[in-house]
Amino acid sequence: MSKHFPLRGAVLSWLEHARGLPPTPQAITDVALAALPQWETLEDAVVAAAPRDEHPDLYGKVEGDWVPSFSALLGESGLGAATRLIAQGADVPLSEVADSFVAFCTGPAPVPERWLLLNADLPRGTRIQLGQYTLQTFTLDELRQRVPMPALNGLKPGGLDLGLLTGAPFLHVPDPDHKVTRRTTWFDSTGPRAEAPHWQGLLPLMLWDTELLRVDSVFTVQRGRRFALNPFTVPTRMHTYEDHHGRETEAEVHDTGAFHVPAADLPDLTTFCSAISAKINTVMAGENHEDDLPKERARRLERAARHLLAAYQRTYNDYGVWQVEADELLLDYVIALEALLRSPNDSRGGIVRSLRTRASALFLTPAHRHQAHTVIDDAYTARSLYVHGKVINNQTEREKQEELRTLRLMTLEIMLRWLVLTPSDTDDLAPLLDAAAQGTGREEHIDRPLRAFFTTTPSRSLPADITPA
Repeated sequence: MSKHFPLRGAVLSWLEHARGLPPTPQAITDVALAALPQWETLEDAVVAAAPRDEHPDLYGKVEGDWVPSFSALLGESGLGAATRLIAQGADVPLSEVADSFVAFCTGPAPVPERWLLLNADLPRGTRIQLGQYTLQTFTLDELRQRVPMPALNGLKPGGLDLGLLTGAPFLHVPDPDHKVTRRTTWFDSTGPRAEAPHWQGLLPLMLWDTELLRVDSVFTVQRGRRFALNPFTVPTRMHTYEDHHGRETEAEVHDTGAFHVPAADLPDLTTFCSAISAKINTVMAGENHEDDLPKERARRLERAARHLLAAYQRTYNDYGVWQVEADELLLDYVIALEALLRSPNDSRGGIVRSLRTRASALFLTPAHRHQAHTVIDDAYTARSLYVHGKVINNQTEREKQEELRTLRLMTLEIMLRWLVLTPSDTDDLAPLLDAAAQGTGREEHIDRPLRAFFTTTPSRSLPADITPA
């Protein structure tokens, strides 16, 4: 660490000089700061401690020459924010700021990660592996260690209050190929929604419970260097509680939805997510198989999951979707079902009959098979009317919302059972479902595996048609 003393000393000297800079944030512009001799001294110390061949991310080209990047050293490191706070008279811990800046410059650039902030309520200390993804809740101190300049947390006006995120669930995954930009990442106005590529991490959670799980924000993290969550994309609400004097007090808290996991259910959630992630990974491994069926099966699962997620994330409460999007959501569910239940060997005709038959075969009792048959039939009727420019007569908006909710739950249930039963080799599930519908091999290929899975790997509640083996 002693070899970095010159850099640390240059940072402290710069911070001391900041006390004499103009106190208003607008007056302390990046251009003005860059022209100061004290800044040149700091740049020279950076070049000596972190040469470009070891830390190329700290440099940029100016008029053909490689020089320390102004935006990286002042912006990404947090040094610019510390400078402005000091100029305004804030009590900034200079030693901690200097240590953070030295670590920023001399440490290896962290691998970019994509983080998804979920609106769920999970137990503190949750950490579940879902393939490459990790579902995790963080303490305040753990979050502080992941942002640049932890010493500035809570000091910057309008900055992100990490206290709101204490215990909030994040789904994060390494994304080394992600292009890190200087701007905050939010739902882009072009291309798919930001959560769309992350269906493999979200799907096990969506299948665990019927309560809706929403993604509030998707952003980029480079631990200790970048935490690009915009404070305006953290939904909050006012929570009323009694303080230790018995007086009612209000506090702003992160707004969680109905997806709640008590501590007692965490082991079951962990087991379930691990099992479903393993099944997803097995199917997706077919992308590299030499036979066509596993490749098609992997593509069909991905497409089904993406359409399911697209409709799911645009459902803002159990019975609520935007009226103008209702028909599009129905199409997404129907596409997802068709992707799952069609077989590469199917002829062009009889699509609806095949979907009804195979969806029904996934359920163990006559009553539930009849319900699946009816839901699929109604969904395809509505789909056909929509694409042909017609409407369902005598249907209220409430009835339409209820029908869409039933279809959503049925699609999730079929997706789950499809994952449980789909063979891991070159066999196809569709012929097994067709045979089961005719009374052949049902106990061996459908009933017994489903009972075994839900008995040893229960979701939030045992499906009504399943009885323990």
